[in-house]
Amino acid sequence: MTDKVIPLADHRYASSVPRIPDVLQPPTGLLGDRLGRPLHDLRISVTDRCNFRCSYCMPKEVFDKDYTFLPHASLLSFEEITRLARTFVEHGVRKLRLTGGEPLLRKNLEVLIGMLADLRTPEGEPLDLTLTTNGSVLAKKARALKDAGLQRITVSLDALDDRIFRAMNDVDFPVAGVLEGIDAALAVGLGPIKVNMVVKRGTNDHEIVPMARHFRERHGGRVVLRFIEYMDVGATNGWRMDEVLPSAQVIEHLQREFALEPMEPNALGETAERWRYVDGRGEVGVISSVTQAFCHDCNRARLSTEGKLFMCLFANHGHDLRALLRGGCSDAEISAAVGTLWQRRDDRYSELRGAQAADTGTGERRVEMHYIGG
Repeated sequence: MTDKVIPLADHRYASSVPRIPDVLQPPTGLLGDRLGRPLHDLRISVTDRCNFRCSYCMPKEVFDKDYTFLPHASLLSFEEITRLARTFVEHGVRKLRLTGGEPLLRKNLEVLIGMLADLRTPEGEPLDLTLTTNGSVLAKKARALKDAGLQRITVSLDALDDRIFRAMNDVDFPVAGVLEGIDAALAVGLGPIKVNMVVKRGTNDHEIVPMARHFRERHGGRVVLRFIEYMDVGATNGWRMDEVLPSAQVIEHLQREFALEPMEPNALGETAERWRYVDGRGEVGVISSVTQAFCHDCNRARLSTEGKLFMCLFANHGHDLRALLRGGCSDAEISAAVGTLWQRRDDRYSELRGAQAADTGTGERRVEMHYIGG
């Protein structure tokens, strides 16, 4: 173990400081975990704050005015994020996604985007740099994001019906504001855009066809709508299986209105099952993380806003990379620690869901979605 001074970690979620291997192996870009899955995507949370209170992510009764968010000093600086991202790129990461909370609430985020856009693979190629947002301030920031080097964007939108959308975001934000943001992003070239709709049975499932019709008729292939099964992330959203609408039923709803045909995945580890409109007016996707687990080829790691590395969206334990950064560890030491962590990874929560629970019985609780992004 390194003899450097490692500062104490925050204990919002269970974590440990990674061990520095005695022999520092240089990165090869070909890491595999215990199940043979490569490291390809890194999702970076830049804030744990959000201006929405969606019930499936940050229910208002938990994340109220008395909830204590992380202080600014606990957050990774832009320089620290970039340093870690460079390490992950050396290990094979080719896609960076900025998440939150709501990432556009992080002050001067365009500066970070510019720093990440300057990173290159060992072959000299730029990375796939994208961001997920609720769209509430996207209209104001789209041009600056594009100019900074952001390539694509994903927008979360759970209904077109304004009454339903205001109820689901639980802060009375109008759907028109998000649609304006989507239009602004397309206008500056942040497309094609992915729009993610979390489907809850009995809440917004009747919005499936109206959402599909709106985006295929207004934007055609420039917007790809994806329907996500309501997931049991964290321990605060009151998840129930009877509120999950299986993706197979989503496709059935769509096929009553539109002629669809299946498509091949774009890349290994892609979470969405893709369907093309036969008339050529774009595509839709379904993400079946509850009914059809895709753990077998998951190639994503997640970095929290305070620098904890989580190997799974449903994890209950993180690895404190911030402690290494602020404890004086070299790039080679941090790289070796990250490589060792990934090689030991065996997470496959969704495949084992029936045997798992939010409370592990050890005092650890699963990480909340707002803390590490989706």
